[in-house]
Amino acid sequence: MSLATAQPITLIRPAKPATPAADARWSVAQIEALFDLPFNDLLWQAQQVHRQHFDANEVQLSTLLSIKTGGCPEDCGYCPQSVHYDTGVEASKMLDIDAVLSAARDAKGQGATRFCMGAAWRAPKDRDIEKVAELVAGVKDLGMETCCTLGMLSETQAQSLKEAGLDYYNHNLDTAPEAYGRIITTRDYQDRLDTLEHVRKAGMSVCCGGIVGMGESRAERAGLVAQLANLTPYPESVPINELVKVEGTPLADADKLDPFEFVRTIAVARITMPTARVRLSAGREQMGEAIQALCFLAGANSIFYGDKLLTTGNPQSERDRALLGKLGMRTTA
Repeated sequence: MSLATAQPITLIRPAKPATPAADARWSVAQIEALFDLPFNDLLWQAQQVHRQHFDANEVQLSTLLSIKTGGCPEDCGYCPQSVHYDTGVEASKMLDIDAVLSAARDAKGQGATRFCMGAAWRAPKDRDIEKVAELVAGVKDLGMETCCTLGMLSETQAQSLKEAGLDYYNHNLDTAPEAYGRIITTRDYQDRLDTLEHVRKAGMSVCCGGIVGMGESRAERAGLVAQLANLTPYPESVPINELVKVEGTPLADADKLDPFEFVRTIAVARITMPTARVRLSAGREQMGEAIQALCFLAGANSIFYGDKLLTTGNPQSERDRALLGKLGMRTTA
């Protein structure tokens, strides 16, 4: 078939609410239809959306530091920091401010513009929030954006972090509601939604995504994206993680997700959340350069940058720089 006679591609657009009270922008069925598109058509549509809102050759760099590792009472089936599993990760106390600021300076020197701090808590105590607030203020003084992931927050804790200058709070939904009970039993899905609501009320930006490759179906991946895309508003930052299988966790033997399915997930996230930073997150260590390049083509425009994501490996900075150079991509200032 020649270009002149090729059939036009049909764009799949968000649902128009039937009544003013309806607030769902995307139905699960519509998102499944996106996943089902021919691969080239899906990426073409994602590129169209991406270029409407971003420089398609620019990527934002974030660095993630574990400020308190291990000893988490949750039973998340993917997590090596859970006390329920023998993974070789030992619990440690919170890092002091000098160690955190030193890591932040190094990250800034390597080109990162956002510094993320993670702690393995189910929910921090108020005294923990006071210490984290000091870290946030110190990192802000370096001229970097700040992000934390500390577990569930109360309204007052979220407000305290906002007053300290925190820009983003990360709290992932992990998976679709119908798949959640297979992965985690120590907290409910609503607990996660409540924390996101507290973060919004405090006036912080939301970083919220999920993990794919945990044995979920495509329909369940669509369900996860629907949950994210129909948040009001949807997250400003959406990390898409591929499961990093860790010996000792229940998901250590999960079947590997087809790489093209991961790229499809990036593209669907971009189409359904057009102005969000879609972050190519955990799992990059096991991806080749070609798959990462397809993810950027599909609309990913942020990466975690550095040697480690909390306790799991991440491509080294030099390798990332080399890949971005090959692709002619720039980093945000």
